[in-house]
Amino acid sequence: MDFELRRAREKLEREQKERKEKARLKLERDRKSKQEAARQRDAIEAVQRSRRLDAAEAQLKADQQMEESLLAGRGVMFFRILEAVAYQGNGDKIKLPPSCFKELSDQGAFDKGPLYFGLSVVHQEGSLDTKAAETQNQRTTHAGVLEFTAEEGSVSLPPHVWSNLFPEETLKSPLVEVRYLWLPKGTYAKLQADGIGFSDIPNHKAVLETRLRQHATLSQDDVLIVNHGELTYKLKVLELKPSSSISVLETDIEVDIVGPDSVSGRTNQQFLKPLEFGKSETGMVEEGNYVYYKFSMDGDILGIIASGDARIEVKIEAESDGGDTDLYISRHPLIFPNRHQHEWSSHDVGSKTLILSHKDQSLEAGTFSIGVYGFKGTTKYQISVSVQDNLNHKVGQQATSSSSMEVDTVECRNCKHYIPSRSIALHEAYCSRHNIICPHAGCGVVLRVAEAKNHVHCDKCGQALQRGEMEKHMKVFHEPLHCPCGVVLEKELMVQHQASACPLRLITCRFCGDMVQAGSSAMDVRDRLRGLSEHESICGSRTAPCDSCGRSVMLKEMDIHQIAVHQRN
Repeated sequence: MDFELRRAREKLEREQKERKEKARLKLERDRKSKQEAARQRDAIEAVQRSRRLDAAEAQLKADQQMEESLLAGRGVMFFRILEAVAYQGNGDKIKLPPSCFKELSDQGAFDKGPLYFGLSVVHQEGSLDTKAAETQNQRTTHAGVLEFTAEEGSVSLPPHVWSNLFPEETLKSPLVEVRYLWLPKGTYAKLQADGIGFSDIPNHKAVLETRLRQHATLSQDDVLIVNHGELTYKLKVLELKPSSSISVLETDIEVDIVGPDSVSGRTNQQFLKPLEFGKSETGMVEEGNYVYYKFSMDGDILGIIASGDARIEVKIEAESDGGDTDLYISRHPLIFPNRHQHEWSSHDVGSKTLILSHKDQSLEAGTFSIGVYGFKGTTKYQISVSVQDNLNHKVGQQATSSSSMEVDTVECRNCKHYIPSRSIALHEAYCSRHNIICPHAGCGVVLRVAEAKNHVHCDKCGQALQRGEMEKHMKVFHEPLHCPCGVVLEKELMVQHQASACPLRLITCRFCGDMVQAGSSAMDVRDRLRGLSEHESICGSRTAPCDSCGRSVMLKEMDIHQIAVHQRN
């Protein structure tokens, strides 16, 4: 009996204990559930509060941007994110969709003058690595507008704008933020060339001015590409006034151009090394390449040359290491003379001297360029420019002439020289044994018998040469040369063709000062009679105010206007 009562009591205690444990666990679960609910409620409230703050901040930022846009656009607010598409064009004029025209027109933007836009890159996920994306996302530039013919949702960018926004590889369809704004007229610009040589261009500021005519804006840190003939120069915008982005339309800008910080690694860039009279420079040129130099001749030196008292000698002393060079000289504006374009040349084997004297009708004061061309192998050389006196040479000539008049002379039947009659018999006996006259028509050079074997004439042009010079002569003067315009000529005819007839030849425009392709004949008959090229006919159609009366006159008719209206010759 007691046993059963004890079991019943233990069972009751056990059940009570289990009920208490279950109650305790339930209370613990309820407490945790309440805590979790409170935590979730706090998290939801924090997210909602953050969203409210972000929305307020975004609204404030939007309001600020709207105010800035209205201020920058002077009452016009225009903002678009468009897909960038490249197109081949000049300058910084972009193409926008037709819908942009309507939006800008409705706000009266066209009544406020030229349109300017700020362009910045919109970062897209997965486009580039994070560092490159941050760098590229900071790229901004400015542009004018060319026309409103782009496809909806896109903006067409010329190479100048594209390269400044995307200096590195980018997506095929990058996004660009286009924002209308107002820009002040520029007063000052400081540019830096990325390599030496740009300052060698004659009137290089006029060349830069011609390039800027294709632009509406300039932005600090932009890179401006200037083409001059076949050469390309890059100029970085270092400083602008009165702001970091300016308008270049209808304004006068003071421009400073500074040299590069370093020229290391720019060995492939053509430039002119200065030469001083009487000082030699050492150089080396590889086969097929050019090394260029320059020297200047002022009016004083030209006066001495023109009087016949002196001459200019350009001398190359080459080392006998199997290499050979050619020498080309031109007067600016032809900066880099070559096989096709030059005014003077020398093709002697080994060392050579080129003489500029008063007999050269085209010799004028100015800057001259020297091109040393590697004809064969790698050649080490020394080059110098000097002014040599002619007086001693002239005195000797006069003395010889006077002595020949005083002595009775007879012509030698072999060498055709005039010899004193008292020694003519002895001379003819010696001359007939040791000398021989070149039988080639028009030559008549008296040669030693031992030298006669090396004296030859070109079958094509008849020029007298040493036998060892024949191979180079044939290659230089008679090997067909191909002009880019399609004409195939030998060297002498090719030089004449590219100097006066080739439509692709580079000329200096008399109106803009830039070096451009001559093109075909002008369309206007009157322009052809004036001798204007195709480019000059178009470029000269620009108007400029007359200095005397202020009337707008086409540049190509300014001289006629001065004569007809103001009686100025």
